[in-house]
Amino acid sequence: MLEISNYTAEQIRDPFGIIAGNRYEFMINLVIPEEDELYSENGVSVRVIVKENDGEVSVVTYDLIETTTQKLLEFDLEDDEEEELAAFCKEHMPER
Repeated sequence: MLEISNYTAEQIRDPFGIIAGNRYEFMINLVIPEEDELYSENGVSVRVIVKENDGEVSVVTYDLIETTTQKLLEFDLEDDEEEELAAFCKEHMPER
């Protein structure tokens, strides 16, 4: 189960209207136990791009990042963690 310490979410502007629907960027700080292979002393965050179109919300992509260095981590979340991440984003969509 993902433990989230804090997050930010903001709409990504598409001034040319190329992409259908709205895009949002979430920056989510995770609490990772030391014994987990994903653990980093620098902290771990996940950058998530979410699409909302006609009331449907879905995760487009995500990246795991070291919080203090912004270094990209070469890990993927497990399927159940991805589902938790998607549910969190859907639940915390910013107001337009």
